[in-house]
Amino acid sequence: MRVKLKPVADQVIVITGASSGIGLATVRLAAERGARLVLVSRDEPDLEQAASQARSLGAEVAIVVGDVADQSTTQRAAQTALDRFGRIDTWVNNAGVSVYGRLEEVPVEDARRVFDTNYWGVVHGSLAAVPHLREHGGALINVGSVVSDTVMPLQGHYSASKHAVKGFTDALRIELEKDEAPVSVTLIKPTAIDTPYTEHARNYMDVEPKHPPPVYAPKVVAKAVLACAERPMRDVYVGGGAKVMAAMERWAPRFADRYKEAFVFEQQRAKHPRDNTDTLHHPVPGDSRVRGSHRGRVMGSSLYTSMRLSPVGRTMLRATTVGVALALVIGAGALLGRPR
Repeated sequence: MRVKLKPVADQVIVITGASSGIGLATVRLAAERGARLVLVSRDEPDLEQAASQARSLGAEVAIVVGDVADQSTTQRAAQTALDRFGRIDTWVNNAGVSVYGRLEEVPVEDARRVFDTNYWGVVHGSLAAVPHLREHGGALINVGSVVSDTVMPLQGHYSASKHAVKGFTDALRIELEKDEAPVSVTLIKPTAIDTPYTEHARNYMDVEPKHPPPVYAPKVVAKAVLACAERPMRDVYVGGGAKVMAAMERWAPRFADRYKEAFVFEQQRAKHPRDNTDTLHHPVPGDSRVRGSHRGRVMGSSLYTSMRLSPVGRTMLRATTVGVALALVIGAGALLGRPR
């Protein structure tokens, strides 16, 4: 069934994790484009600030304070959208948390918290949204990660949670398509994004975490989210680096393992001592920021993602992918042939 979606300017959009990072970038861009918004976060002061920013851009805004790990929060968000605006057109499950550290060092209660937010938050949001989207049509957009398709050492539980998000999202899409429901289901898979992510994560390393390159600006993700709110897409990698990592995992998995062993541990370790502040279990008010503190280059656009979002660009990318896959296989053979 062909799903028809409205222009963003005509939409009511629910966004979880709206008080910082990708969520806040999406709030600002959606407000600029004229959407009416329902913003969800457990951080009330920063959520109020996000709402104020959106209103200053001309948007009508409602807020819901609560933790998406609690199913009642997403149910309240759905009801708020209906009470205030009469419908839901797009629902964006974006809230997320993380932990840095080797898997043997991270306490199980922290790992459970990662899943409570990253996986169960997506489940709760999706189950709140889908009954309303089924009735009138619309888009469900889940923010996964490139590690939905590969893994990142020192972020093992985060990687596992994003694998779970992919499994849930793909299964839900198939079930809705089987029913010919007028719902577009999209998985967004960003690579490293310069948000406060590394500062908000709980950290069991002896130094602060940092993003491995390449790193992209949050607005690149926000643009992809809103593009998928208007045009149905199955999934979208954000950043060419995400596509390369996923291609490595698919076509040359042992090469990908060796690459990560050789480079990615150190790429995630900053040179300065760790800060013990994190938002894993509780928010830290006063930190309503889109951007993080990445000290290297941050790319403000992605040619790959722009092409992926364009019908003409997608055709060109299919041809390019074949060449990249061949190069990876050749490179993997050379690397694996070397003594360790």
